[in-house]
Amino acid sequence: MDVYEKMAQLGLTLPEAPGLGGIYSQTKEFGNALCYVSGSGPNTGCTMTFSGKVGGEYSLEQGQNAARYAVLNLLAILHKNIGDLNQIKTFVKLLCFVASENDFYQQPEVANAASQLLIDIFGEQTGRATRSAIGVNVLPGNIPFEIEAVVELKKS
Repeated sequence: MDVYEKMAQLGLTLPEAPGLGGIYSQTKEFGNALCYVSGSGPNTGCTMTFSGKVGGEYSLEQGQNAARYAVLNLLAILHKNIGDLNQIKTFVKLLCFVASENDFYQQPEVANAASQLLIDIFGEQTGRATRSAIGVNVLPGNIPFEIEAVVELKKS
């Protein structure tokens, strides 16, 4: 199924791709068909602004919501840079950072929301990636969640 049709079925729309937050490339293709996507947070394209830590200002569920928005922003970046999300063969690796209080230990559960959204959109075979979920003290702009990815693209 077409990725954009599946997103519409799920009631999802791509936001406008976030701009650069520094001196870097948002995506970089390498090897035969791999593409690295720089870190993406939840704030661009969502209805609220996230600022704070999971386990502090945000509950687990609110952190999961931030993770979903970050995935949509990551997909918007991919769409902008590769032209068509249907060109994604598989998500290879996700790296999830969760800004959390010192006594919050559910970083994997926050990251699960990001992983599940990719599976919901792309299906099990394409959307399920290897993943790390890392708790950190603070993220840029005081966001609670950031995600980066390595994807394999279809090559014609």
